[in-house]
Amino acid sequence: MSKVPTLPGLLNEQERFRFTPTREAGLKQMMSFLPRAGRQYANRRNYDFGPEKRNNVSLLSPWIRHRLITEEEIVKTTLSRFSLSTAEKFIQEVFWRSYFKGWLEQHPTVWDTYRTDLQASLNELDGNKDLFSRYEKAVGGYTDLECFNFWVRELAETGYLHNHARMWFASIWIFTLQLPWTLGADFFLRHLLDGDAASNTLGWRWVAGLHTKGKIYLARRDNIRKYTDNRFDPGNLSGQPSPIDEYPPPRYRTIPAPGQIPADAFILLVTDEDCLVSELLPNKPSSTIGFLATEHRSPLHVAEGVKQFARGAIDEALRLVGGKIAGTASSSRGVTKLLFNAAKADNVCHIVMAEPNYGPVKTALAEVENALLQGGLRMHFIRRKYDNLVWSQTDRGFFKLKKKIPELISLL
Repeated sequence: MSKVPTLPGLLNEQERFRFTPTREAGLKQMMSFLPRAGRQYANRRNYDFGPEKRNNVSLLSPWIRHRLITEEEIVKTTLSRFSLSTAEKFIQEVFWRSYFKGWLEQHPTVWDTYRTDLQASLNELDGNKDLFSRYEKAVGGYTDLECFNFWVRELAETGYLHNHARMWFASIWIFTLQLPWTLGADFFLRHLLDGDAASNTLGWRWVAGLHTKGKIYLARRDNIRKYTDNRFDPGNLSGQPSPIDEYPPPRYRTIPAPGQIPADAFILLVTDEDCLVSELLPNKPSSTIGFLATEHRSPLHVAEGVKQFARGAIDEALRLVGGKIAGTASSSRGVTKLLFNAAKADNVCHIVMAEPNYGPVKTALAEVENALLQGGLRMHFIRRKYDNLVWSQTDRGFFKLKKKIPELISLL
């Protein structure tokens, strides 16, 4: 399987925006964007002016995804400057991420089905020369669509795409290039610094017509021309595609109650799901261990930039916790060994961590939790109040949550 080729840089060093995986950098970017979070954002957010002109959007997603800054503090900081009505569009975008998280927690079979279907699509590439050729052209940026090829290069070089470009990209992938949506979702998850199982999987499903049954998102020539400020004018897009069918529909489950922090001493396990977990703790752990699960995002190669950002975020989380650091592992077996060694050294039997959402980390930890239980160690998954509040309104479409946003904010 080929990788995205190394191409001449799209940006010079002066133009390149740097995503630095520290809390300080995330807070600095939040405060830099804050003056534009009101009407200016609402009026200009849909425009993709190019990778060197990103001041119309927040660029906060990599820090939010790793929770180096949190959704709650972004909402509160924004509302310290603007009224909810003025900053409504930006606040809604923050809640969209939370909506996808909560919805997937209540429909976890969607993640399991995605992983199964992805493997089936990868297997098909081995025996279908036509599919393999079209896939290679797409991920290499060698299609007949200039805009699509540019976005492939931009993603490979920067680890980021404007949200509107992500929608166009997914629509072109599915309906014009006629490639399996799971392969496209995997391509994003391997290359996006903010690659998140819920937002990514459900975003691709929404474009394909699976999330809102029968309703697809279709990339249109005039829309791309307008919102790229005439940078692109694709003339050969798919016209009237049909939604993708799915049977049976995703099963619903009630989200279980969160765990509690034990009264006894405990070891803290940190993942890239929540790098501010230390702020949830009433006292210091006896030891802290990091688990870097980026290799579990895909059976294929994960971009180095993605791994580096996640590793930096884990290092930042360990720094913020302070105290005794017992190491970082990148495999289920490795983190299990570290946990058993630390538990023996500290004479503790409790492991605390921020509850992982359905996605690569949770999948990788299933094996770890079973091994720990057999060895007499117990894991405690703690959850933020913000997640509890928001997820209670995410069992259906976003509109239900949208109506509740003012009430939810008042409860934070």
